[in-house]
Amino acid sequence: MTLFWGLVPHRIVDFEGNVPYYVGTIPFSLFLSWNLPDSFVARVLKGEMLRESDGAFAVLDEFVWRVWLEDARQGKNQEVALSELKARLWRMATRWSVSEQKVAMRGGEASVVERMAIYIAQNYARPLKIADIGKAVGLHPDYANHLFKKSFKCTLSDYVMEERIARAQRDLLSSQMGITEIAFNCGFNSISRFNAAFLKICGCTPREFRKHGGR
Repeated sequence: MTLFWGLVPHRIVDFEGNVPYYVGTIPFSLFLSWNLPDSFVARVLKGEMLRESDGAFAVLDEFVWRVWLEDARQGKNQEVALSELKARLWRMATRWSVSEQKVAMRGGEASVVERMAIYIAQNYARPLKIADIGKAVGLHPDYANHLFKKSFKCTLSDYVMEERIARAQRDLLSSQMGITEIAFNCGFNSISRFNAAFLKICGCTPREFRKHGGR
């Protein structure tokens, strides 16, 4: 099990044999909401790759990942899988070791971009403008947007929208809340804007997404 932040460019550089591997993406706001140990989170945000130090967990991890993948295919047990993943990372946080590979990040810019991403994750549910984000990190909105786009390959506005839709997807699958309530809880000020954004990002309406279990 290896954990790293998607902000940092990465790629597979070598492998041996025909061995499958599993990749999961955790929405940033969800990762922060799990309140993992500060030292553990800080190392991830600084660009380090953290891996499980006990090889005995490998067999168990492979089995659990297969179960999570099958659940995702069937559109069931999402909350169970998330709870299991959260618990797995908590266990890992007490046992991890840092990989020898270090990923270089430009200190000043990376720190500011991290702060912007964290600010969005903590505030996406309320009205949020680029000016608010720039002010939070002490930058002009245009320059803040420029730095963020250079790292994330998307604008601040697009990233805020993606955070909101990611939260809406979880609520649609894991709760009985009405679609209008979910839209407003995720920071949208109208159901029409929510539906349009959801369709653009997910390729279906919120109602269709819920009906088909996210598939």
